[in-house]
Amino acid sequence: MEMSADIKKGRKFDQVLEGARTIFLRDGFERASVDDIAREAGVSKATLYSYFPDKRLLFSEIARIECNRQAEAALKDFDPECKSVEDALREAAELVVRFFLSEFGLQMFRTCVTESQRFPELGERFYASGPGMLREKLGTILDAYVARGDLEIDDMDLAASQFGELCKSDLFVKCICGLQCACDDAAIDRVVTGVVEMFLARYGVKQSG
Repeated sequence: MEMSADIKKGRKFDQVLEGARTIFLRDGFERASVDDIAREAGVSKATLYSYFPDKRLLFSEIARIECNRQAEAALKDFDPECKSVEDALREAAELVVRFFLSEFGLQMFRTCVTESQRFPELGERFYASGPGMLREKLGTILDAYVARGDLEIDDMDLAASQFGELCKSDLFVKCICGLQCACDDAAIDRVVTGVVEMFLARYGVKQSG
C-alpha cells in the first residue's frame, strides 16, 4: 500500500492511537501487526485504515506524540533559577540517551532510515518528531542559561543539534548495529557525563577569579 500523508480523525481516533502505542511499544514497528493494533484498540481493520491508510504513517504519528509527551514532561517543572546549568544538561542528556536506547527510540530511528528514501514524507515527519523537536525543546533550556550568563552560544540550532548527536555516542551506535543493547545505569551515566563535560567545554562561560 502506497503511503499517504493524510490522517483522518473520527470518533475512535484516540482508541486507535492508544492501541497502536501499546503494540508498537511492545513489539516495535516491524513485528507489530495491523491485526494486533486493531484488536488492542477495539476497532475493525477498516476503521483503523480509514484513519491511517498505512502502518508507517500510524507509527510516525505515535512517534510524534511520544516524543512530544516526553519533551513536555521534561520541561514541565524546568526552572533555571533553581537548577545549575550542569544539572539541567545532565537531566536533559539522561532523558535523551535513555530515549535513544529504548526499544521505541531504536525502532523509530531504524524505520526512518529504512523507509525515508522510498517515502520522503515519512522521513520529514520523523525528522520533525525527533531531531526537530529535540532542537526546539532543548533550545528553550539553553536559551535560559545563555540569558543567565552560564552559556555562550552564537548558533543555537547547531548547538542543540550537537547536544543530540553527543547523546548518540557509543551506546546508541552499538545498539543500532546489534552489538550491545543491554545498557546498565553505569554505562548510561558514562555517556551522560561525557555529553555534559564536552558541551560545557565548548559553550560554558568560564568564571573569572
